[in-house]
Amino acid sequence: MSSAIEVPDQVRASFTGDLIDPADPAYDETRRVHNGLIDKRPALIARCRTVPDVVDAVNLGRQQAAEISVRGGGHGVAGLAVTDGGLMIDLAPMKGIRVDPVRRTVWAQAGVTWKELNRAAAGHGLATTGGVVSSTGIAGLTLGGGEGWLMGKYGLTIDNLRAVELVTAAGEIVTASADENQDLFWALRGGSGNFGVATSFEYQAHPVSTVYGGMVAQPVARAREAFAFYRELTQAAPDELTVYFNFFADPDAPDRKLTAMVACHCGDDPAAAEKDLKPLRDFGAPAADLIQPMPYPVMNTLSDAGYPRGAFNYWKSAFLNELSDGALEIMVQAIQRCPSPMSGLGIVPYLGAVARVDAAATAFAHRAPGYSLLIVSQWLDPADTDPNIAWAKETYEALHPHLAVRQYLNNLPADDGRIARGLWGANYERLVAIKRRYDPDNTFRLNHNIDPAWPGTTAVS
Repeated sequence: MSSAIEVPDQVRASFTGDLIDPADPAYDETRRVHNGLIDKRPALIARCRTVPDVVDAVNLGRQQAAEISVRGGGHGVAGLAVTDGGLMIDLAPMKGIRVDPVRRTVWAQAGVTWKELNRAAAGHGLATTGGVVSSTGIAGLTLGGGEGWLMGKYGLTIDNLRAVELVTAAGEIVTASADENQDLFWALRGGSGNFGVATSFEYQAHPVSTVYGGMVAQPVARAREAFAFYRELTQAAPDELTVYFNFFADPDAPDRKLTAMVACHCGDDPAAAEKDLKPLRDFGAPAADLIQPMPYPVMNTLSDAGYPRGAFNYWKSAFLNELSDGALEIMVQAIQRCPSPMSGLGIVPYLGAVARVDAAATAFAHRAPGYSLLIVSQWLDPADTDPNIAWAKETYEALHPHLAVRQYLNNLPADDGRIARGLWGANYERLVAIKRRYDPDNTFRLNHNIDPAWPGTTAVS
């Protein structure tokens, strides 16, 4: 790591963004990310406004052998958007968005958040699969795969990705798509930030305006019945209906634990949506039924309040082999003994369009039908850090016999998956070969890293 990064005069003269060092008044605010647990101090922050700014920053970091981090929205729970002592490339000012309603595409730069992209697309009655917290950046979520409310009908975010502009470790600007640099395009769809700095993305969008969305909650005492119902509901649901299953504490009465099925129906026929949702709304005697028609961008904000910026976060990611009663009992016990009312567990179905993509078609290998599990430990007082991290780890270990050997990269903490062959399964060897081609010196290593020195690699044609 570098203790100081010297910026040549010619770079300062041409750089259109801001070069921020620890003496700059903007330094502390700029280095902060969403997760309050992360407190790193870069030697220099290159706050880029243009693609040439990104080229200058990459060249500067490479030439001075500085550790490079890349920040888009800054939501990554692992905190890998910030380096300690190196060069942080901050893309937050890069906010360009362009919607083509005829081709149904959306082009957006890497500093854009899902709130911003959804708002722009909604102006033309369009949407694409994005995150479930609106302040999340499009860049990190996309490169890691991209779960979202539309995934049952339209697949993951990467399944709607048409092109990526990238600055490579050599400082070259390239475009990756189905027609150009196809190997790189394959790798970027799930391979994270291993291959360069993605500066813009083009997405396929779909005619989605009003959705039926919201939550039906049940007391945790009814979790067994709710879980059995959820298992049957999701297996039979049409692609238009995506339903998550959550365990959490009632914000108004933290000692009261709840389960909730959170639904989004993106079909264009209101009568069909109401029919598909009726079994969910009729199940049991819900503690709350908040399902209603709403604009899709509003659906994307429903989880925002549960993830405040600056809260301390430690997460664990896994996939359930099946929605078994044994796994359920462990999750119920976990939420009941949870030390923070802000924590919980969430289940995301990998069904419908997501599971109809071949595992080798993109770098993202998790295409078998199943359910992603997120264990969220979240708290506000730094004095509570140890017991809250311990809760997440203990819950994960208790569930281990029920888990598949899969993890969702975007939900991993910094101490999990850094040697990450398990994230990509049989796709890993091909990823290593592509990494060697585009980043042989592992310039972009502050991530869930694909190591170009990994042995046993076969060449990619």
